[in-house]
Amino acid sequence: MFLLIVLAIGTLILIIRFLSKTSFLHILLNKYRSFEDWFHVYQSYKIPQYNENNNLQENLLYGNVSTYLNSLASLEDSQFTNLFTGSKCNDIILNLDANQTVVDTFLGARVYWTNGVKELTMRFRKKDKRRILRPYLQHVLSVAEENKSKQKEIRLHFNLYDNGRCCWRSIPFTHPATMDSVVLDGDVKNKVKSDLELFLKSKQYYNKLGRVWKRSYLLYGPSGTGKSSFVAAMARFLCYDVYDIDLSTVSDVSDLKLLLLETKSKSLILVEGIDKFLLSSEKSTAAGMLNFMDGVTSCCGEERVLVFTMNGKDRIGDGDGDGDGDDQTAMMRPGRIDVKVEFPLCDFSTFKNLAGNYLGVKDHKLFGQVEEGFQNGPSLSPAQIGELLISNRTSPTRAFKSVITALQQHQPNKQVDKVRAKSSDNGSGQPMDDGLLCRESVHTVREFRKLYGLLKGSRRKEEPPLDLSSIEKSGSRHDQT
Repeated sequence: MFLLIVLAIGTLILIIRFLSKTSFLHILLNKYRSFEDWFHVYQSYKIPQYNENNNLQENLLYGNVSTYLNSLASLEDSQFTNLFTGSKCNDIILNLDANQTVVDTFLGARVYWTNGVKELTMRFRKKDKRRILRPYLQHVLSVAEENKSKQKEIRLHFNLYDNGRCCWRSIPFTHPATMDSVVLDGDVKNKVKSDLELFLKSKQYYNKLGRVWKRSYLLYGPSGTGKSSFVAAMARFLCYDVYDIDLSTVSDVSDLKLLLLETKSKSLILVEGIDKFLLSSEKSTAAGMLNFMDGVTSCCGEERVLVFTMNGKDRIGDGDGDGDGDDQTAMMRPGRIDVKVEFPLCDFSTFKNLAGNYLGVKDHKLFGQVEEGFQNGPSLSPAQIGELLISNRTSPTRAFKSVITALQQHQPNKQVDKVRAKSSDNGSGQPMDDGLLCRESVHTVREFRKLYGLLKGSRRKEEPPLDLSSIEKSGSRHDQT
């Protein structure tokens, strides 16, 4: 009898050891829970990806819950889990696959999450509803916000056409520019930083005024002066995602509105080269962008920074291509552009900042010659100077000599100034060899034209019509004498 008992215990131990190496116990536990579910009533809640299923504004709760679920340790127990690379090559991110369920526990209650098509479903026992629902959701939001602050990854969103509609796609934003690295006048840079810091703290102030919590910036200046790098520095300073809108791929204003409504809060919306769109065939789309700045749709979302760039503030017309300048008034009118920042060509002060950033040189014996090269005014962009410094970064002396040579080659043409001065002294009003016309003679002709208009109305019957050409010749002879 004793031997039978020992044999039975030994057999049981072998069976347990065998089963422990298989999934039998896990399957048995799942079967038991499924059997237990038959005797409980469950409450389910769906969290759609978009508010009211309109596919326009993303449900913020959906994003927070997704962040929370991806941080659960039990995510590894799901049958299917997606693995992604993070912002760093050695970071691995787990993401729940579609139609898969993950189990969470809170205050002794089990909560089941299922990842559906553009929705998440939360399910728990109905008897636990009043006890855990609101505290659990608050717990989810607090953990999600904490994880976002720790693992904040700025993303660059760009618009394209997919399946017949305009939509956003995104990639990690890895631009290295910072407020300290961009080359801009120190006072201007500090004013922009102070303005951005004040904006971040002004939610209650904007709400009190009844205004949308947003800020708009216009960056203007020649190409290569650092506007795009400054935008990247602004995004990193704010820790905002960047939505780079390419108006050339937007077919009409309706598509533009859909794109803008799909942007999230805490984002920087960028439109580069808006002047060329206001003066081209896409001017209606650009006008729609301007209307979004202060129209009704601007209230759909807050804590946004809008940034527009252009090569010259004076290039803004009225959008109809006739060059009468009405669009400059439309672009600059109050409520649309809050801050205007100019990015000029490189001067000697900017050159010294570039030399310090690129070569680590604060002073050099050739700085005097470089300063002389800027005597006639700036002629090169910071990007052009920067390329020369990078190409010769192993030898500061060679780098500065190349800058001096480039400045000499790009000096303004003094001969044109001499010809213009000579033309001004001539006073004949006749075109010079280079096609210039004396301004005094032009004003004389204009005065005779006005006189002719008055005389024509009052003395039409008394005197024959005046000969405009003889007046112009007479005015020229008068100027010569």
